Amino acid sequence: MSSPNLLPILPNGFEASGSAASQCGSGGCDSSATPASAAQPSSCGSAASPHLEAVTTTRLRLPKWLKRPLPQAGMQYTSDVIADLKLETVCESAKCPNRTECWSAKTATFMVLGNVCTRPCGFCSVPRGKTEVVQLDEPGRVAEAAARLGLKYVVITSVTRDDLPDGGANHFYECILAVRERTGAQVEVLTPDFKGNRAAISRVIEARPDVFNHNTETVPRLYHRVRRNAEYQRTLNLLAQIKEEAPDMLTKTGLMLGLGETRDELLEVLADLRAVNCDMLTLGQYLQPTPDMLPVERYVPPEEFDELGELARGLGFSMVASGPFVRSSYHAGEMAHVAGQA
Repeated sequence: MSSPNLLPILPNGFEASGSAASQCGSGGCDSSATPASAAQPSSCGSAASPHLEAVTTTRLRLPKWLKRPLPQAGMQYTSDVIADLKLETVCESAKCPNRTECWSAKTATFMVLGNVCTRPCGFCSVPRGKTEVVQLDEPGRVAEAAARLGLKYVVITSVTRDDLPDGGANHFYECILAVRERTGAQVEVLTPDFKGNRAAISRVIEARPDVFNHNTETVPRLYHRVRRNAEYQRTLNLLAQIKEEAPDMLTKTGLMLGLGETRDELLEVLADLRAVNCDMLTLGQYLQPTPDMLPVERYVPPEEFDELGELARGLGFSMVASGPFVRSSYHAGEMAHVAGQA
């Protein structure tokens, strides 16, 4: 377990135990990842991503607050279940820095619709290229894994599938229903933006996930570099639509820090998110997953994460997790529990 100053910012008396899932980014899969090297890093792309040409090549040294021991107990069982059922997890595909902690606690974020993304995001190590045929038995396999692992809270995400007419929305629908029927567990989804397709978004809402998460990732000025083929306003529109159609459904989003955003830009984004009644927020440090991805522009110290978390709560977010190791699905069950009581 990390030292206290690295834990998410949670309400007084609320313990941040290792019982939630890992994370990935704009396509759905969680944002920042394990650094390319513990000595030289700077929550979807390839080595040939054209938008990386203009970025700096100077890499920052990993600060001491981003170094921590990795628990191993209990990891093998989770790994065996996932392998046996031929499933993907964002924990592995996105090289999440929390995967050993989460897997040791027998938890995982399931990544459906394959392991190849259709978008060239500059921060994500999930490969892009030729996508797979949708596996119709996958919802049942996800549900079986959740049952074998004894999960009470399940997180489901996906790569971005712009090649599908509905972006994979119906597959999310089937996965949610399958997990509920098999386990009775609560379900959080972390989805792509479905290219703004309102009917697709509505289909996911119809399955009534307990939490609907879609990551904002970064500030508008950096979208062209960080989230190519995504739009800031499209993200806000998606979060707004959820509240329009299901006012009681918890909405959630996450941002990576350290990509070159300014404090004022970040605060403007937080205000925009509250304007569409977003309930839950995660703030974490971007870590360069491979040398070919965007470099880290700045390592944000833990005390600054603490301050930003307090500011976010002051804006009205019902639940905020803010810290260097925070990822969008990290301690997801605990966050949802607290937000639901707010």
